[in-house]
Amino acid sequence: MSNATVPERLISAATELFAAKGFDRVAVQEVVDRAGVTKGAMYHYFGSKDDLLHEIYGSVLRMQTARLEEIAAGPEPITHRLHAAAADVIVTSIDNFDQAKVYFRSADHLAEDKRLAMRAERRTYHERFRALVEEGQAAGVFRTDIPADLTVHYYFGSVHHLGTWYSPEGPLAAKDIGRHYADLLLASLRL
Repeated sequence: MSNATVPERLISAATELFAAKGFDRVAVQEVVDRAGVTKGAMYHYFGSKDDLLHEIYGSVLRMQTARLEEIAAGPEPITHRLHAAAADVIVTSIDNFDQAKVYFRSADHLAEDKRLAMRAERRTYHERFRALVEEGQAAGVFRTDIPADLTVHYYFGSVHHLGTWYSPEGPLAAKDIGRHYADLLLASLRL
């Protein structure tokens, strides 16, 4: 962490502490001590502990959104693109497991404005994902008797549940879990 910038050190320290102890049980002083910076340095980059929490998950969500856009715009058939998108959100959530876990366990601690902003960003991601399901439905590849919205809510309920059961010491690698989740999604949509 010695070559990391001050904001990166703060995010890393906050992520570790929030994941281990819970957002509400960590004081700002603990974060700055772990990061090796002063409170003044923290407040130069982040106005509050809420801002740290918002950025912890926001950075992951922005990365996932960029990857989803790239996958969705690809030339592959819709089944391949949806499978890739479904697997990617699992793999990137596991690869950034502490950040995702911290957010899903602590989002209700955010101030209302930040919670609403994060929800809006997540909704944008879900809407783009839903558009892939709708594309497959319109092409006659996916079943239409289940609304695309319900399919997306169901799938992401499973994704958001990862934090309650996943362990890095488990028998499956992230790519295997991603493939299985994506296979289950596609199996539920096929005619």
